[in-house]
Amino acid sequence: MENKKKMPMKDKIKKRKKVLKISQRRALIFLIIIVLLLCGLLIRIGKIQFIDGDYLRQREYNQSISSSVISAKRGIIYDCNKKSLAISADVDTISVNPKLIKSKNKKEVDQEETKALKENLAKEFSDIFELDYNSVLEKLNSEKELETIVSKVENDKVDELRKWLKDNNAGPGINIDKDTKRYYPYDNLASNLIGFCGTDNQGLDGVELSYDRILKGTNGKRTTSISVTQDAIPDGDEQYIAPEDGSNIYLTIDSNIQKIAEKYLKQAVEENSCSRGGNVIIEDPTTGEILAMATYPDYNLNEPYTPNSSISSGWDELATEKKSELLYSMWRNRAVLDTYEPGSTFKVITASAALEESLAKTDIAGDFYCSGKVQVSDKEISCAKESGHGSETLRQALENSCNPALIQLGQRIGVSTFYKYLRSFGLFSKTGIDLPSEGNSTFWSEKNVGPVELATMSFGQRFTITPMQLVKAVSAIANEGVMVTPHIVKKIENTNTGTITNIETVEEKQVISKTVANNMKDIMKDVVEKGGGTYAQVSGYTIGGKTGTSEPDPSHPENGYVSSFLAIAPVENTKLVVLLTLYAPHTSDYYGGKIAAPAVSQILSEVLPYLDIPSNDKSDNSNSNLLSVPNVKTKTFTEAKKIIESMGLKCDSSSQSDDVITEQVPTSGTQLTSGGIVKLYSSGHDERVSQTVPDLKGVTFERAKIMLEAKNLNISKTGSGIVIAQNPQVGATVDEGTVVSVTLQEQATKTQN
Repeated sequence: MENKKKMPMKDKIKKRKKVLKISQRRALIFLIIIVLLLCGLLIRIGKIQFIDGDYLRQREYNQSISSSVISAKRGIIYDCNKKSLAISADVDTISVNPKLIKSKNKKEVDQEETKALKENLAKEFSDIFELDYNSVLEKLNSEKELETIVSKVENDKVDELRKWLKDNNAGPGINIDKDTKRYYPYDNLASNLIGFCGTDNQGLDGVELSYDRILKGTNGKRTTSISVTQDAIPDGDEQYIAPEDGSNIYLTIDSNIQKIAEKYLKQAVEENSCSRGGNVIIEDPTTGEILAMATYPDYNLNEPYTPNSSISSGWDELATEKKSELLYSMWRNRAVLDTYEPGSTFKVITASAALEESLAKTDIAGDFYCSGKVQVSDKEISCAKESGHGSETLRQALENSCNPALIQLGQRIGVSTFYKYLRSFGLFSKTGIDLPSEGNSTFWSEKNVGPVELATMSFGQRFTITPMQLVKAVSAIANEGVMVTPHIVKKIENTNTGTITNIETVEEKQVISKTVANNMKDIMKDVVEKGGGTYAQVSGYTIGGKTGTSEPDPSHPENGYVSSFLAIAPVENTKLVVLLTLYAPHTSDYYGGKIAAPAVSQILSEVLPYLDIPSNDKSDNSNSNLLSVPNVKTKTFTEAKKIIESMGLKCDSSSQSDDVITEQVPTSGTQLTSGGIVKLYSSGHDERVSQTVPDLKGVTFERAKIMLEAKNLNISKTGSGIVIAQNPQVGATVDEGTVVSVTLQEQATKTQN
């Protein structure tokens, strides 16, 4: 074999140097990489420490802290007598953290057991709270951090859930948080005035909305340290911030007066088939306090999204947008939000302006003349009395509600002065009442008012105002010419400190002189005693008033007539201003004096005595011979019959002689006329007998009594003459023995417009 040629030593040295150089280069590269990695690491640490530090610390804190909101209790809404109209009760809201709901039976999470746990939990939620199982399960499997299962549930159901969780050793991720729920003890009472709250306890309408900031208070919270398994750490720091409950509000509303107003408004709307409903306002003109404010149809405050009977037809087939539109219309407080043509009730404003400017006096014979119509520019305007009223004083013109006379008065006043008084009576601006979304009037621009516009405005047509604007203006007349700001809240009570803030009366200005105001009140008294407002009379009291019947706006004929009556009571030392308005009545007698005035009479007949305003009629002995029904419950039928008949009353029952009486109609203490009937029931014979209330309007008291006796019904009366109003209303179903109240009035001969 050939021997390999040995590499020279010189070459070997060169080779070794080359290898060493490569190794050094590699080491340098490696070192550079290490340095770069260290620099990157240092940069990352610096970013975490100095740039992302606050964020990461907060994130770590959030992950180790459980925080829950403690809802503040919303303040109570009371009436002026501290009767609760809106209250908040303690309830709970159930929510879950889906990612934290896991099986804890083993060290490692068992997916199958977790799935089973969520399915069982979904079933329990759906059974206890009457929820859809699939919807609940979907929430339990959600990727969201938090899902609300059910809000504002009562304690008994929550207790049932707590027991299940304990019995099944359910782990973390299920939250039971304290909450409050709004309740309205009287359902529909003052619904359009009070308003309601959303699911978050935020006021959405009415007083609940306008005083939301004061009522809602400030929520508190509780924070607790938790472990990596989301269990509470007993020794962890706990922070508790107490909630500040909302303040209580006392309304100027008297719930008893509100009930009276609502009762007769509802009756008037239904009896006269008013397709667009109605509203009523009762104000104390000296303080601006609203004692009652009602809109009908109304709605149940505890179920505000349930349509009332006026909008429920075909509800399920309606589009969502249409449903929302109808609900908003149902919630509207029309007395404050909506405008209308006031018609002849506005004539008291026109007359006040003329008297203040000395352009007329109350009793100048022949000051005005009515032939039945008047030509204004190219338009002929008629009077309600086609043959005309002939020569009239201003007092007679208002008694007759004569349009031609008021047109002549408007012409004397002139556009500039007329608009000065419209402004002075506050008719160009909102009233300032403490309710949300108040409406405002629409008038022609002053520069565009011609002879026809001035003529129609003088008797209250072809412009619109809110009922509240008219009440505020007329309250100035009732209050000796002084205008005050109307308000609905009387005082505010801070529940945390106990301090009371009273809402003081705000006097705005003297609109007309005391003399003119008293002259106007005297004219309004004669309108009720001699003129078109006679159906508004109340036995024992001096009532002033003005009728109103505005014709349909030609541009909106579908809105129909508006019939109204405006009253002040009593005329001397006036304590009440009442405006009742009926929209689109479907009856032949649609005049305000015929259908609105009787309802106002009924309201005042109950409200004036309730307020302890003394009657000035000492000669009315119509009820002096009434008999008080005795209490015969727990007595045998034989004993009860003897007691009742010995008092001059009649007894009717299917009970046997030894049967014990358990119920009687009417109840003990009810006042009946001689010969009135008492219906008795016993445990063996307790089936009620009902009757339908007949139509008594237009008949005498004697005839009405006979009609009711034929149905085993009783009668009570106010006034004398013929029946102009009744309660319960025509067609109502009542128990035999029920008392039907009738309001009587002498037959009116004046125009009832």
